[in-house]
Amino acid sequence: MKVVLIDYGAGNIRSVANALNALGIEPEVVADPARLDGTTHLVLPGVGSFGDCMSRLNERGLVEPLRERIAAGTPYLGICLGYQILFETSEETSEGVAGLGIFKGRVKRFEDQPGLKVPHMGWNSVVPRKPDSGFWGGLGREPYFYYVHSYFPAPEDDSIIAAETTYGADTFAAAIQTDTILAAQFHPEKSQEAGQQLLKNFFALTA
Repeated sequence: MKVVLIDYGAGNIRSVANALNALGIEPEVVADPARLDGTTHLVLPGVGSFGDCMSRLNERGLVEPLRERIAAGTPYLGICLGYQILFETSEETSEGVAGLGIFKGRVKRFEDQPGLKVPHMGWNSVVPRKPDSGFWGGLGREPYFYYVHSYFPAPEDDSIIAAETTYGADTFAAAIQTDTILAAQFHPEKSQEAGQQLLKNFFALTA
């Protein structure tokens, strides 16, 4: 198994690598598309802005290789921005920067509400829509995960939504899943036992 941790020049690479190490997985940190040969799993974490992330991926020649491998069914784990860039566009950028476009939909900002703190930061419960799916095994009906974000994806295809979280007036897609994709707005690598269980489930089901 060759697990590739995509390095686009920003993001919490070390903490994600440590979380994978705890599962006995030694990821290969890759910033050059030429090193993607033999990849069995893609992991793309991220902190920062949607536009900056896509710009850096473009600069490193990673956008088309990522699209191709995801479309071909290479298992993909997206965290935070690694989740958001799967969609077409984001309200975070005014330049109309395109995401990977794997799924139709737009990344939205939380509505301004009196007393609501943005970014959404801290622990929140997550309600899986398909709790009996293998990805959510061992997590119970309402696990808690750690968030740090001001934006969240709004998928056009409701069927890919795997779990939801409510913050203020917004109930948003906390995670999506397909047979080969698991992507989440929260940070599994910062979510202690629940996060480790989710990571373990992903790699066990896609090995």
